Amino acid sequence: MRHPGVVNDEKDALLASLNSQREHVLGALEGLSEDGLRQPVLPSGWTPLGMVRHLALEVEQFWFRGAVAGEPITLTSGDEAWQVPADEPGAAVLDLYRDEIARANAIIAATPIDAMPTWWPDFFSDFPPRPLRETVLHVIAETATHAGHLDAVRELIDGGQWLVLTR
Repeated sequence: MRHPGVVNDEKDALLASLNSQREHVLGALEGLSEDGLRQPVLPSGWTPLGMVRHLALEVEQFWFRGAVAGEPITLTSGDEAWQVPADEPGAAVLDLYRDEIARANAIIAATPIDAMPTWWPDFFSDFPPRPLRETVLHVIAETATHAGHLDAVRELIDGGQWLVLTR
């Protein structure tokens, strides 16, 4: 019997960690205005919405729907995934990310932890295929890294902080 909040196996532990990082991404942006979501802060010019779109398409969709499940996906090129059209509401980008998370979670639940990817891109010649466990670990690391980026950018935009450790 499974109890809420209790980790029962490796996949549960990995998914709990991944979901925590995903919640951090969304939480770091909660309450940010539409203008704030579109505001570039760093010299590279990405916006918080662009980061979320990247996470939806080039992280969640690519790794879980594309590589793990072998679903046909449309790959983005260059910085295309990071660009959010002016007429696309911020809520739509956040919903895209939530939708990709739900689809990824279903794929993770249905896939054995040792399963190798169904599809592997030919442009990863020096990056060998790896089982689901390593894919989830990769996505945890990438999502956590970007959550940290979003923390810093959020504080620069309006002073908001997701997690305050010191005062």
